[in-house]
Order: sequence, then C-alpha cells, then structure tokens
Amino acid sequence: MNWLLILITFLGVNLDFFFILLLLLKKHKLGSVMMGYLIGLWTLLILSFSVGQILDRFLPEWVLGLLGILPIYMALKDEDEDAKEVNHKSPVVITLITYLSVCAGCNLALFLPVLSTISAIQILEVIAVLTVLSILVILIIKWIGNIKPINDLMEKYGEILTKVVYIGVGIYVLIDSGLIAHVISWF
Repeated sequence: MNWLLILITFLGVNLDFFFILLLLLKKHKLGSVMMGYLIGLWTLLILSFSVGQILDRFLPEWVLGLLGILPIYMALKDEDEDAKEVNHKSPVVITLITYLSVCAGCNLALFLPVLSTISAIQILEVIAVLTVLSILVILIIKWIGNIKPINDLMEKYGEILTKVVYIGVGIYVLIDSGLIAHVISWF
C-alpha cells in the first residue's frame, strides 16, 4: 500500500471541496459540517474499495491499470462541478449532499484504482488515517477561514493544482499496475 499516493489522492480529490468547506463553515456549526463531510468521505472510500475488490477478482492487474485513465480524464475534462443548492435544514445533510454532488465522480475515479488492490484490513487503516487527516484539515480550514489571501489563492490556483494531482495519480496507476510494461511487451 502506497501511503504517499493515498494522501496525495485524498488531497487532490478534496482540494476543490476545501474551498466549499470554507463557505459551509461560515454558515454552519463545525461539528455538523465535519459529520456531513466524514459520512460522505467514508461512503465514497467504501464504495471505491468495494468496486475495486470486485474488479480485482475478475481482471488482471495490468487491465486494472486502465483505471488510471479515469483521473487523467477527470483532469482534462472542462466541466466545473459546482455544489448544488440544497434546501434542507440539517447542516449535516447539506454538507453530505454537497460533498457527494461535488466529489463523488472524482473520488470514485481516483480512489477506485488506488484502493483496488488493498486488503480489508488496509481499507480500515486508510479510513482511520483519512478520518484523522480530514478532522485536522477541517479544523485548519475553520481556523484560516477568514484570511483573505488564502481564499484568493484557492480561487486562483486551486483548479489547476487539482488537475495536476489528478494527472499525476493517473500516470502513477498506469505505471504501477504494469499496464505500460504489458503494452510495451506486445511490441
């Protein structure tokens, strides 16, 4: 299990949502936002792991390497996914639905290839580590939420940094799976 790749993937898929967290934390209580975010994160991690395990049973590892194309595609497509307006009174549900609507596609596309070859024990470790990391990130975002230069930087460079991370994760998966070596062996 490559912890650096998992952490980079986590930061990459959530970077755009960190800006949204700034807005949610200004409107709602810290605990509610944190709970909604964590429920969304756990849902997507477990879904990515489960689908990855099913594919891993039926496909050779080098074919799973084709999943590395998904993050590259996510980086190159030009659609911006904006948070949908949710008319519900619960800040937990608002945060959860916003997180799933903004991040589901990216998280599944990026975490699926990364988590497809780990064990059930390892996914529990990943969930625990990313939960602690998420709590720390949310607390930091809450703390710096009112600093204008931070907001300006995220607005200006957040999208391009996210795309660079997606492409990097995709290339890593293509190489690590042996897909590129397998294709080269055909020639």
